[in-house]
Amino acid sequence: MTEPPIDPISSPPLGRRERMVLAGLAALLALVLFFARGWLQPQAPLEQLARRSLELPVALANGRPTILEFYADWCESCRTMAPAMEAVESQNRGKLNVVLLNVDNPRWGPELDRYEVNGIPQLELFNRKGQPIGRSLGLRSPAELAAITIALLDDKPLPRLAGVGKSSGLEQGPQSSEPAAVGPRSHG
Repeated sequence: MTEPPIDPISSPPLGRRERMVLAGLAALLALVLFFARGWLQPQAPLEQLARRSLELPVALANGRPTILEFYADWCESCRTMAPAMEAVESQNRGKLNVVLLNVDNPRWGPELDRYEVNGIPQLELFNRKGQPIGRSLGLRSPAELAAITIALLDDKPLPRLAGVGKSSGLEQGPQSSEPAAVGPRSHG
């Protein structure tokens, strides 16, 4: 004998116990999804490095060479270079500082001016005394980053790579009462 089909309209409603079990399962599923969202959408390597990096004044004063990278989340070259920068940081943790500053964060405006950032990625390279010894402009391969890192750690001259060179300090000239000339970065 076949049983008649169950009519959902005429079936009895869920009892109190079934509703509690369903509510508990829904809450458990919501918690699992809430805590798993970090695994579902991991942070980009740039963001992870930036969150782990020291404050720049601390890095420049702790007796380790420092690589300061100016980057942006939208920068394709920065994102391409990120895994190699992460490898440099993790392989040299405790021996070398890697500091990342996002050019889109207004907090870093003074640093953008101080280091004359006009393009990204831009690496500022500092010796153990926190003194600037060079600059790198543009995308760097893992091998180039490794060569720069070795030179910094061994206190040797920077490798001869296109876009890598000594940086010149700007001397404070005599003060003038005349207005400053409009330059290419003034947007005037």
